[in-house]
Amino acid sequence: MKIVFATNNEHKLSEIRAILGPSFEVVSLADIGCHEDIPETGQTLEENALMKAEYIYDKYHLSCFADDTGLEVEALNGAPGVYSARYASLATNGSPVGISHDSEANMARLLRELADKDNRKARFRTCIALILKKDICPCGCTSIKEIHRFEGIVNGEITTEKSGAEGFGYDPIFRPDGYDKTFAELGMDIKNQISHRARATQKLAEYLKTL
Repeated sequence: MKIVFATNNEHKLSEIRAILGPSFEVVSLADIGCHEDIPETGQTLEENALMKAEYIYDKYHLSCFADDTGLEVEALNGAPGVYSARYASLATNGSPVGISHDSEANMARLLRELADKDNRKARFRTCIALILKKDICPCGCTSIKEIHRFEGIVNGEITTEKSGAEGFGYDPIFRPDGYDKTFAELGMDIKNQISHRARATQKLAEYLKTL
């Protein structure tokens, strides 16, 4: 089955392709000729995922899915959450003032804000919005869109310093429950089995296999 994943992030593409396996041909935005920045102005992960998927479906009329992922830290009332990718560029009042996706700066800010806190519990949460094109005319001239949503969560804690060289984003400072290493130390093989994205994508795959 061929399906568009609304991203050009090579790390995400590699993870998704590894999780879904050879039964699915996952193509990127670049593969379908989409090079524009898709708006992500939602207030929640769910809204952002659906916004991206609908943008691709409405413009290209292809079955597609999009995801949005956030790191939610208990001691920071769920921050950085929907702003995880650009946390370092947020104003001190939490308002978005930039679009920089600087992982090193994001981690540095988070570690500073947790420096005097004992509670370091956190979770990664991935929301996936899937839109399927359903033909209702034999010739394919008329179709409807069918929307499905999937979620994956992994609980853990924020470490006091970075550790590990694999992965991306906050992986070097996130230690999942049940492990004594960060995502960046565990490596992609293990991460692809236990991560938030893996769990959400597994639900997506299980549904797609029923079609």
